[in-house]
Amino acid sequence: MWRLSLLALECGFVFLGLPLLIKYRVLPNYPIPYLLAAAIAAFVVLRQDSSFNPSVLFAWGNYRPFLPQLLIRDTVCLVSLGLAVRVMAPDLLFSFVKHRPALWAAVMLLYPLLSVYPQELIYRAFFFHRYEALFGSGWTMLFASAVAFGFVHIIFGNWLAVGLCVIGGFLFSFTCHQSGSLLLTCLDHAIFGNFIFTIGLGQFFYHGSRV
Repeated sequence: MWRLSLLALECGFVFLGLPLLIKYRVLPNYPIPYLLAAAIAAFVVLRQDSSFNPSVLFAWGNYRPFLPQLLIRDTVCLVSLGLAVRVMAPDLLFSFVKHRPALWAAVMLLYPLLSVYPQELIYRAFFFHRYEALFGSGWTMLFASAVAFGFVHIIFGNWLAVGLCVIGGFLFSFTCHQSGSLLLTCLDHAIFGNFIFTIGLGQFFYHGSRV
């Protein structure tokens, strides 16, 4: 009972309390340094847990049966999102690519390494393992991970980022749960993230992409 209570307090502080402290400037808003520090901390905690298999952090696992359906799902979702931007905010469409092509290219290369993998380590590998006692290993865990993933994006000061990331977080959680492959989940996340930057919605996540 005490262990569950402490886990709940830890989860609430890390995934709700800290984002609020950053949003309201109690802590300075430095997303990437915080993300990398949190990923390192999560990695250390997982490596010290004898019940965790660290090989899952760097192995593709049995990804092949799941890759085709993932690509089909992502294509449908992203084409729909691109059409929504074209209809509702046409000035944004490809604005980052057109106005800051060098920075866009750098984001395409660096985002999967500096942002996607650390996020998936924290919100899928760490969250799934650390808080299984709280949320189980089924749908409740997938929703909890998705909500935590979306909620941290309140630090960007807009609800579009939060909403998109709750939806994306659920898709990534489902990919991870279904396939057991963290790297396939990272691929899923990178496809979505790079596409969002490409169609001009990156400005809701990174001020440097604003034009």
